[in-house]
Amino acid sequence: YTVVHDVSVAKIDPQAPLDKVCLLGCGVPTGLGAVWNTAKVEPGAIVAIFGLGTVGLAVAEGAKSAGASRIIGVDIDSKKFDNFGVTEFVNPNDYDKPIQQVLVDLTDGGVDYSFECIGNVSVMRAALECCHKGWGTSVIIGVAASGQEISTRPFQLVTGRVWKGTAFGGFKSRSQVPWLVDKYMKKEIKIDEYITHNLTLGDINKAFDLMHEGGCLRCVLKMNE
Repeated sequence: YTVVHDVSVAKIDPQAPLDKVCLLGCGVPTGLGAVWNTAKVEPGAIVAIFGLGTVGLAVAEGAKSAGASRIIGVDIDSKKFDNFGVTEFVNPNDYDKPIQQVLVDLTDGGVDYSFECIGNVSVMRAALECCHKGWGTSVIIGVAASGQEISTRPFQLVTGRVWKGTAFGGFKSRSQVPWLVDKYMKKEIKIDEYITHNLTLGDINKAFDLMHEGGCLRCVLKMNE
């Protein structure tokens, strides 16, 4: 048994597989909602995603469904490029200049929307500064370490860029998680593709090792064999 507060309980389709829709408790809705609710990405937009873990790939999925024309994934692990909607891959280690300048050059002035998905404050700055002046919007999704601060030159904001944050992608958990479950059941959003490993609770240390090695997206743990 487990005890939770009633505001944390959502009634979902009883036919939904719990070993799949458990992913709708955090990362996937956060990425999708950052695109749909927070940034409100428009068709034809150019999007940059910093960090292609579960949240970053959910951002890519959301941006693809929103009609983005270019979805640029930024990650230092070249194996992260895959089929969630990313159209181009950029590895910062392949360049001598700051990644924000690389993206500005690649997009003739900057991206329309950027998303920081790893919780690194220097990357948060880069994500803002790769946005196009006048209208570019950067959304902070990643959670930085306690006590860290973000910084940029005020000129970046005075020239029209917008810096935003998001929590759970702006979704209301009790009323909208059931809606997301329904979308999954109708095959309108992905979940299965994020699950790269299934282990038991006794193998939780192996799951942590996989996470630290970058060897998995999401690992689902079962209580028993």
